[in-house]
Amino acid sequence: MPRRKNMVLIANSSAARMAADVARELDISVTEMTTKRFADGELYHAFPRDIAGCDLVIVATTEDDAAHQELIDLIAGARYWNALSVNVVIPYLGYSTMERARPDSGEIPKGITRTRQIFRARPDYVAFLDLHSESVMHAHTGEVRTRHLWTEQVAAEKIRRMGLDNIVLVSPDYGFSKRVARLAGLLDCPHTAANKDRYDVDQTIVGQLSGAVRGRNAIICDDMIRTGGSMLQTVDRCYQAGAVSVMLMATHLVLAGNARERFVEKGIDCIIGADTYPGRVSDELLRVYSAAPVIADELRGYFRLH
Repeated sequence: MPRRKNMVLIANSSAARMAADVARELDISVTEMTTKRFADGELYHAFPRDIAGCDLVIVATTEDDAAHQELIDLIAGARYWNALSVNVVIPYLGYSTMERARPDSGEIPKGITRTRQIFRARPDYVAFLDLHSESVMHAHTGEVRTRHLWTEQVAAEKIRRMGLDNIVLVSPDYGFSKRVARLAGLLDCPHTAANKDRYDVDQTIVGQLSGAVRGRNAIICDDMIRTGGSMLQTVDRCYQAGAVSVMLMATHLVLAGNARERFVEKGIDCIIGADTYPGRVSDELLRVYSAAPVIADELRGYFRLH
C-alpha cells in the first residue's frame, strides 16, 4: 500500500491500543507522545518529532474528563506546532447519550457541549464510530468535516464466525431498529423491536415484544451497554415471547458499575461487542471484535492510500 510520507498517527492515552491496531492495518507506525506527570498532577505532553507540514491523525476515546481534555490538548498542540492538517477519529464518544435537554429542566446537553469543545480546538476532520445520535456531529458552524462510521460489517462477520444459527435480532427500542435492520440484512435473518420509554437519567421501561422471537436464538442489539437496565428488561421480554436463548450485542461495552454481574445473574453468558471502549477484551463473558479495520478503511479512503 502506498504510504503518505507526511502522515503521523498518534493517540491519547486511553486509545493507545486502538491506535496500534489501526497502524498494523495500515502498515505504518504509531508515533508515541512524550508524556509525564508532575508532582501536582499536571500532565506534560510533547511531540517527539517535528509535525510541521504533517497530516496528523489522532485516535482518541473520550470516556472520561481526562481523556476528553487530553484530546483537546493534542489538537491544540498540533495547531501550535503547525501541523498541515489535524484529523481525529473517536471510537467512543463520552456523554454521547446526552445530546439534548428536556424543556425547562436546566440540564446541560453534554453530548453537544463536549463535542463543540472538540470542534472549537479546530481539527480539520473528525470521524465518530456508531454514535448514539448524529446530532452531535453538527455542533459546529461548518468549518469541520465530519464522518459517521458504522461497524455493522465487522459485527456481522463476528456473528458469522461464531457459527450462530436460527437467530433473530432484537432492538430494545424503535429508535435503534433501523440500524438493527441493516445488520439483519447483512446476516439474512429476521429482526424486531421492543418499545422503550425513559423516565429518568438511567431508568427505562421496556414494553412488550413481538412473537418474531419465538423458537429462535435472540440477540438484543444496541449502540452501547452502560448500566444494562433496558437490556435486562428486554431479556425478560424475549423469554416471555418464546425465545430459546438470549445473547447481547453492542458496539460500545461500557458496562458501568455492576452491569456484568447483573447480566450473569440473569443467565446471560455471551455479550458481543467492539473494542471501542478502553480495556474491553474477550473473556468468559465478552466476545470482542476489532473496530480497527473500519477506521483503517476510512483513513485509506480519506488520505488516498489505496
